[in-house]
Amino acid sequence: MKRSKSLLSNKYVLALSAAGTTFAGAIFMKEYMGGRKFEGKEQAEGKVVIITGANTGIGKETARELAKRGAKVYMACRDIDKCEEAREEIVIESKNKYVYCRKCDLSSQESIRTFVKRFKNEQDRLDILINNAGVMRCPQSFTKEGLELQLGVNHMGHFLLTCQLLDLLKKSQPSRVITVSSIAHTRGTINKGDLNSKAKYDPADAYSQSKLANVLFSKELAERLKGTGVTSNCLHPGVVDTKLFRHMGFFKSKTASLFVRPLMWPFVKTARQGAQTTLFAALDESLTQVSGKYFKECAEYPVAPQGDDDAMAKWLWAVSERWTQASKDCDREPDQKL
Repeated sequence: MKRSKSLLSNKYVLALSAAGTTFAGAIFMKEYMGGRKFEGKEQAEGKVVIITGANTGIGKETARELAKRGAKVYMACRDIDKCEEAREEIVIESKNKYVYCRKCDLSSQESIRTFVKRFKNEQDRLDILINNAGVMRCPQSFTKEGLELQLGVNHMGHFLLTCQLLDLLKKSQPSRVITVSSIAHTRGTINKGDLNSKAKYDPADAYSQSKLANVLFSKELAERLKGTGVTSNCLHPGVVDTKLFRHMGFFKSKTASLFVRPLMWPFVKTARQGAQTTLFAALDESLTQVSGKYFKECAEYPVAPQGDDDAMAKWLWAVSERWTQASKDCDREPDQKL
């Protein structure tokens, strides 16, 4: 009887030991797969920063860290209630009261223009613009102006926002524009014959096209900003566990939630880990004059060949100007009013 109890006790200890080892291994793997951390000590006192989509995920963690470093942070978000919840958390943790929520719905060009007008009434400088917000693989839907939603939000909305703020960025130089793209750009093509995906809509293709558009926009913007003191770079944050995946059927299934997602957990970045390359691009002193580059894991990487197509970048810029009516905004000089 005693031997039986001893065997059961040993099995219990072994099971606990195995579970503990597995858990520790998963934690170690998650830290390892989390990639490089931005180790820079640069502070951001006196800097004014706009971050789109800052109420959740990578944007929220970026806002949190920049607030901790003393920046004046504008959280440009579609859902103002969720933004206020995130803002309160960030203010308490960072002890920085200069964190603001402002309505900016990237699926509405009117909302973007209203946001910019209010921002310019409140601030006379802009040091860092982080084009972070995005949607991914959503059912076919359109912006207020009739643009396919992923192209409209991920690219066109940020194109208009950036163009409207270029005068302040130039006035505040050295300043930076950072656009969060994705490795998905390597699978993307710009469909010149059906850019708005009306003839055929595939959620994955539309997403990849929008992320390639981010890369081409960032590249062409860098070219146009040469000599102004404003840099433009883009980045891949990694595969990050955020609400961006909410439209993917796989992540909505009960089977995935119960069995597959826990197995994937060690290999997917947290939002904090995903924000590291954005922080690197926004703050690292070595990048003050670096422009037109693509980063991942806090280092420069080459883009896919289609992301290095000068002719396509210029074509997309011209189309984006027409579709957002932003030609005057893109050409405005510092101190020239709206």
